Amino acid sequence: MIELNETHQPELTSWVVSANDESSDFPIQNLPFAIFKRKDTAENFRAGVAIGEHIVDLKAAHKAGVFSMELTPLLKTLYKPRLNKFMSKGRAAWSALRLELSRALRSGSDAQAQLESCLVPQTHAEYKVPARIGDYTDFYTSINHATNVGKLFRPDNPLLPNYQWIPIGYHGRSSSIEVSGHGFHRPHGQLKAPDADTPKLAPCKRLDYELEVGIYIGSGNKLGHAIDLDQAEDHVFGLCVFNDWSARDIQAWEYQPLGPFLSKSFASTVSPWIVTMEALAPYRQAWSRPSDHPQPLPYLESHDNRNAGAVDMHLEVLLQTAKMKADGVAAERVALSNFNQSYWTISQMVAHHSVNGCNLKPGDFFGSGTQSGTSPDSVGALLEATEGGKNPITLSNGEKRTFLEDGDTVVLNGWCDSENAPRIGFGTAEATVLPAINT
Repeated sequence: MIELNETHQPELTSWVVSANDESSDFPIQNLPFAIFKRKDTAENFRAGVAIGEHIVDLKAAHKAGVFSMELTPLLKTLYKPRLNKFMSKGRAAWSALRLELSRALRSGSDAQAQLESCLVPQTHAEYKVPARIGDYTDFYTSINHATNVGKLFRPDNPLLPNYQWIPIGYHGRSSSIEVSGHGFHRPHGQLKAPDADTPKLAPCKRLDYELEVGIYIGSGNKLGHAIDLDQAEDHVFGLCVFNDWSARDIQAWEYQPLGPFLSKSFASTVSPWIVTMEALAPYRQAWSRPSDHPQPLPYLESHDNRNAGAVDMHLEVLLQTAKMKADGVAAERVALSNFNQSYWTISQMVAHHSVNGCNLKPGDFFGSGTQSGTSPDSVGALLEATEGGKNPITLSNGEKRTFLEDGDTVVLNGWCDSENAPRIGFGTAEATVLPAINT
């Protein structure tokens, strides 16, 4: 696990004044990465780091002479329109750049004059998915979610026998992962009503969000070589907020025997920023498994994983209907949960994914699976909140939802805070449901 160092000191402040606001997602203790360019320009996309309301243009900062010569080969990887090459360099390289950035951005830094011209207001920027995602695996790590969904279909036996032994996952579609701020059309697929003899092709009627954490792989492993549990996080670059939209009615007809297909491949949404594992060090917590549950097999068990495998990361779902938007009403919270309730840890996901020799590559992506708490207001999907569509939720303006309607905008937020460390955030993963395209 990553140890605390000078970049985590809670008393640090920045000469970028907006970074010192206690409500900011991006204080100097965070320094997350994104790929950006200025809006409405022909600029190339390149890497940036968030600080307060601004972005440090890393290419410009390098050319301004802010960084040491030793970092030159590393910094040139950040000229590229994706972070994969930088991510491949490993934890020591990521940490070295983070340290120099932290020192350059601190109050009283001699680098202020050089860096001020390298700042771009976030309101002037547009983003794209920060890595070229070669492969995407969606896990199913929330036992609360798995139990709630299982009860809808198997009331007497909600969890299948393998759930408490294996970090369950499936191979997803990476080409339809988009960055926050997009819209997507309601998907078509085969639907079959319980009383119908044959299915029909039609637009999805039971569209849902899924509140997830996204996990970006950094340095990979060789084909045939498993990653040990206690080295697993050396291969993880960082986390984001992730919405893995689901078409529940398409899924119900297609998922047996091989699992989701068209019900999941039409759209997924990531927040623009990747918060590094190093930035998350102050927010790590002990992970445990109830004593009356099966305990992990040896390759998924270690002292370090037990001691600090969990991440205390708050996760929030906000919903804004088309009517709310027209009336000038802000999106309202419909769920709040925490990633620290995950049944499986990040390290366990990585170790299990590679135990058969599977080679992970820089930029590969994991979804944590829907993260749900134990109370009705902490569930990460409408499928759970409405008990399969039986009990609609009611919004503050009186509108009801069983599943999402055209024009609905869903906003996911994530943040960490503690008594001993400042709040750091992940930005938002936001997207809007557009009407189905006629076929």
